[in-house]
Parts: sequence; C-alpha cells; structure tokens
Amino acid sequence: IILMLLYGAYSLWDTCQINRRAFISGELMKYKPAGKTDESPSLQELQKINPDVIGWIRLNDTNINYPLVQTDNDDTYMNTDAEGNYSLSGAIFLHCANKPDFSDFDNIIYGHHMEKHMMFGDIGEFTKEQYFNEHPYGNLFFDGKDHGIEFYALMQVDAYNETIFNVCLDTPEAKQEYLQEILDNALYKRNLNVTEEDHLVLLITCTSEMTNGRNILVGRLTDQVYPEKEKAKNLGTGIDQL
Repeated sequence: IILMLLYGAYSLWDTCQINRRAFISGELMKYKPAGKTDESPSLQELQKINPDVIGWIRLNDTNINYPLVQTDNDDTYMNTDAEGNYSLSGAIFLHCANKPDFSDFDNIIYGHHMEKHMMFGDIGEFTKEQYFNEHPYGNLFFDGKDHGIEFYALMQVDAYNETIFNVCLDTPEAKQEYLQEILDNALYKRNLNVTEEDHLVLLITCTSEMTNGRNILVGRLTDQVYPEKEKAKNLGTGIDQL
C-alpha cells in the first residue's frame, strides 16, 4: 500500500512538472512577432537562443500560440522546448523533411496533445462540429512575414497512414490522391477550392479516440492575414453610465 501511495504521489508530481514546463512556455510570448511585416527583433532574440526556431504559429481565438521549430530529425523536439531545454511538453515543430519556407505541397507540423489547453491540446476541440465551424483561421509567421491559414478539414487517421504522412509530393497525380485522402478521412470539412497548386499546413497531434490515432487539422496557406476577434471589454454592470 505504501509503495502504491508513493507511486501515486510521484505520478501526480510528474504530471505537475510537465504542466509547469508547458505553462512556463507561455513566457515565450514575449518573443511573439508583433507586426504584419515586422522583422520582429524579439523573435530574432529567440533565434539567438535557439537557431532551430523558424517562425511562429497561431490558431485564431484558441490557446495555440507558439514558436515553431525545426531540426534534422523528428525526435528532438518531442521532449525539448523552443529554447532548447529539456521538457516533456516538447515544442511545436515542422517535419524534418519539409522546407522551412513552406514551399512544399504538404507541410506537417507536430505538437503534443496536452491537458489544460496547452501545446496542441486545443486540436481536440476541433472534433466538435460547432468549434470547427467557429474557428476557420490561423496565422503563420515565417521569413519575416505573416501568412494566413484557412482551415478546411478535420480528420482522424491512423499514425501509419502512408499517404497522409508522406511529405514532399511532386507529381500532380500524387497531390490529387493526397487531397482525396483528406476528404475521405474528414470528420468535418469546408467547401474550399483546394488544388495541387496550394500549400497545405497539417497540424497533427495524438487522440485517444482510436488506436494509434491522430487528430489532424488541415488548412492552406494564404497571403491574406486573418486577425483574431477583438475580445469584448468587461463593462461591469453599466451603473456608472447610468
């Protein structure tokens, strides 16, 4: 019984440490690019700390608002944060085979699914149809410029789906097959005219709803930037105005 209690206490402590590291990641917000075409010295400061930082990703009106990193493998940032420190919450990272300028047809971004809306935890919210409908846009900052993301599909696939996890597709036929695979696995979708000329962004995280399952939010890059909704100010009771 004592051993079980000690193990339970350790598990709680370990969970708190993971959440704490993810919470500390919120301090990275000071590096967030501020302007539409700003060179963002603050982000450059983060890049001096960790040269693997290539940009910043935000999903409008969600808690997904993080630096984006990339290195030569897809294991490092499973347990390393954007400043290069050990962290079980990891970082948001671009697939090692993708080009950092997002010129590939399919650009795959990974993040842990965590509780309390941390990291890619909010991707799970998109499995609710109303949430999916109410959150169509995001923002991706790279190469010193903001870009918009139009999200058009939410799908659940097996982690061993060879079509979806195949990056750097070259032929029009392979790209068409890829687009069809997205539609075939979509829980929800919007009627956007997505073609093989577009550049896709896939945000991938785990799900417990299926064995080896992945929730994947799919969007396309645009030159149009979509600002977040302005939050309503708390005006209190209105007695002052009366």
